[in-house]
Amino acid sequence: MPAPGPVRFGIISWMQYAPPLLGTGDPPPFHVAEGRPDCPFVLAADHAGRVLPRSLGTLGLTQAELDTHIAWDIGIAGVTRELARQLGAFMILQVYSRLVIDCNRPLGAHSSIVELSEFTSIPGNKGLSTAQVAERARLVFEPYHARILAEIERRERAGLPIVYVAMHSFTPRFKGVDRRWHCGVLYNRDSRLARPLLQLLAREGLEVGDNEPYFVSDESDYGIPHYGERRGHLSVELEIRQDLIATEEQQVSWGNLLGRVLPAALAAHRAGGGGSLEG
Repeated sequence: MPAPGPVRFGIISWMQYAPPLLGTGDPPPFHVAEGRPDCPFVLAADHAGRVLPRSLGTLGLTQAELDTHIAWDIGIAGVTRELARQLGAFMILQVYSRLVIDCNRPLGAHSSIVELSEFTSIPGNKGLSTAQVAERARLVFEPYHARILAEIERRERAGLPIVYVAMHSFTPRFKGVDRRWHCGVLYNRDSRLARPLLQLLAREGLEVGDNEPYFVSDESDYGIPHYGERRGHLSVELEIRQDLIATEEQQVSWGNLLGRVLPAALAAHRAGGGGSLEG
């Protein structure tokens, strides 16, 4: 009888023994308010939350670091809630911190899971395996965007108008440079809603950034290219300076302001005062 050959075992990844990214004590990845069926606005706040899955601990950061803008868009959740209430709009808020995975970046982009944010190193994001990256995408990024897409497709099937608004906030000072703008109106190829909105916000006495302090691109953004431009729907991204929306009172005030100017900008576009759709 021949001698038995060597016993071969399949290679079992250590990930099979690691705790899952989300456990029973972790919240769902998004919060939704359905709004009124006759409201065309779809509001999405990709960086609204700063929750970290328990399995990730603090990503090696202090609580003071996690309280800063590197973890979330400070104040934007409150503004978006008030704006949704004012308009009766559909609203979706991402619950998890952008440090887990950035839901406004294409998967695979260098900034999807950052190892350095401004001047802060993120130890828990360094040396991730392909499986770890995929798990963050599967459990945080994909459910969030599946819910947005479901709403967009529901409206398309029903023949309802769609205005996609990406809600963000920005820090007053970044990498040693002060930012003078009170808010910014961002766009890429499609400026149809951005142009009247820029004018209306400026009439409120605000210093408004025209594609400042950021701009939208296919490489750096997800929502506007996918849900607006590629599907032909009106879209715009709003950025508000964080020191102007730090308190609940400020958030309500900005929600009220945007609740007036967004419908006015839409009306101006429909009356022929919008910008262009390129490409």
